Order: sequence, then structure tokens, then C-alpha cells
Amino acid sequence: MRAVLVWTVRLCGLVGWVAVAVACAWLLGVGGVPRPWNALLVWGAVAAGCAVVRAGALWGVRRLGLSGGGVSLNKAHGGGSWASYDRLGPEVLGRRRPPLGYVLGRHLDSRGWIRGRSCAVWLLVGFASAALFVGLLAAGSRDDRVDALRDAGARVSSATVVERPGGVREDLSEDVVRGYSARLVVAVSGGSERLAVKGAYTFDKPRAGTEVEVLWAPSAPELGGYVHERKDLRALAGGRWSAFSGGADGRDALVAFVLVMVIGCVLAAVFTFTAGPGALQRLAWAPGVQTVRAALIVAVFLGWRPFLLGDEASLPEELFAGGGFILVLLVYVFTSVGTIGDD
Repeated sequence: MRAVLVWTVRLCGLVGWVAVAVACAWLLGVGGVPRPWNALLVWGAVAAGCAVVRAGALWGVRRLGLSGGGVSLNKAHGGGSWASYDRLGPEVLGRRRPPLGYVLGRHLDSRGWIRGRSCAVWLLVGFASAALFVGLLAAGSRDDRVDALRDAGARVSSATVVERPGGVREDLSEDVVRGYSARLVVAVSGGSERLAVKGAYTFDKPRAGTEVEVLWAPSAPELGGYVHERKDLRALAGGRWSAFSGGADGRDALVAFVLVMVIGCVLAAVFTFTAGPGALQRLAWAPGVQTVRAALIVAVFLGWRPFLLGDEASLPEELFAGGGFILVLLVYVFTSVGTIGDD
């Protein structure tokens, strides 16, 4: 039973790490795909399930009176599931072939592995926070008009504003004008169609005669058009999306992603190399800490679930989905800060 619990903790940690990495990588490129995002939902469920099972196994380990995965980093204590083999001494061990579990367990509890594991966890925390933030921008910017135009066979064409724009509003950021939104009527170049465009976004103030690119469906001109100079219209027409696609939104997303990843790398260095292997091992096998982290993972997954399925989200779900990227950083920092300077 003891060995089963220990290896359950380890395997769930590995599978959960992979599931989170795959889910977050997937999140960076699925924004233009019609929902439900079933693949992303499955990977998120695997990650949440592994976190819960791992926390439960850790409580089982605690109940059996084990710690640190069954290995004491201080051999003077003589405890742990490998103690019977440790006491045999190198002469006897040289003649007896130890079981595979002994060999793997000793390797997985080495000081180098412990620091590497801690660094990998923190790098994943930074990557997950960055992906959740960028993915939130994509999920929140979905437009049903784009979906309707794509279903009708959307294409991108040059067009000219043929009437005086209406409802022109400035897009301000810290008192700096980033662009303008307006209602436009445009004529597609080389054609007679006139398209109504609601909520058109342009960097320069639109006027009659202004040249723009419009996303529209030749088979359904009654749907109007879509103009947004911060987005990659050709990617939207093809049903593709990437967090770092062309356009100003892609550049902004890349900057945000890099900044959060830098924070994650700094935290990885701080919490991996300012604590001793013993402190890192105790943290990794602390059921209370890992239960808090598992609860966070489950809450963020449940918060994102409506967005993944294309359903309406409740207020708690919106809070955990919207604040998930910062909650991940904060919870992991607060649950790890006690290891700094500890052996």
C-alpha cells in the first residue's frame, strides 16, 4: 500500500504536469476555432483530476507516517521505505540486485532531481499564467459576426468608405488615442456591393474615401462586413487563430506573454535555489499545501469550463476564469515563500 501511494503521487504529478502544459499550449492557438473546445476541456479535466488524486494520495502517505516520498535526505535519520536496503551497506548491495523501485526511488529523491522538479513546476506556473491571460483575451474578444461571415464563406477585400462615418468614438489609453470605432458603409473594390459595418475599428479617424480592409461574405452581403485593424482578418477568415498572429493584438499578446513568462522564470530561480533540497522535498510532499494547489487548479478549470463549451458563465466562474492567471501565481508564491532560506 505504501509503495502504491508513493508512486501514485509521482505519476499523477508527471501526468498532471504534461496535461497542464498541453492544455495551455492548445489554448494559445484555438481562439478562432468554433466552440466547444473539447480537446482543451479533456486536457484540463485530466490536469484537475490528477491534482485531486495526487492530493488524496499525499494524505494517505501522511496517514501511514511517511514523508518526502519515503526517503529521508538525511541518512542519519535512517527512516523511509528504502531504509532496509540502505542498512545493508555497499558490500551487500554489491552482491544483491536491488528492486527497480529502489533504483528509481533513489534517483527521484536525489538533490539534483528535487531542484530540477521544482524548477520545472515553476516554469509551468509561469507558462500557465501567461497562457491563461492571453487565452482570456481571445475568449473575451469573440464576435458572433465573424462566425456568421466565416460560415457563409468569408473573404478579405479592400474597400472604400462611401458615406460619412457615424458614431465615431475614440479608443483612449492613458489619454492617448489608440484608434477609433465607428459605423461605416463601405464599397468593395471592383464590385457594386455596399456593406454596413458596425463597430469598425481603425487606427486613423475614418472619413469618406478612407481605404480599409473588410471581412465579408460574397454569398451573403446582407450580413455586412467586419473591419478591425488590430486583428488579422485573413486568419479569422480561414478559421485560424494564434495568440501571436499578425496585427496589433498579436503583438500586444506576445508582449504580455513574454512579461509573464519572465516573472515565472524569476520565481523559478528564487524558489528553486534559495531553499534547500529538504525544504523543497517537504513542500512537494506536504498534503495541506498540495490540497490548496489542487483546489486552485480545479477552480480555474471549472471557471474556464463555460468558455470552453461556449456557454454563459456565472459570476464565480467569471471570477476564476478572469483572475485565474494571477491566482495561479499568488497561490504558488504564498504556499512556497516559507521555504526560502530553509534547509
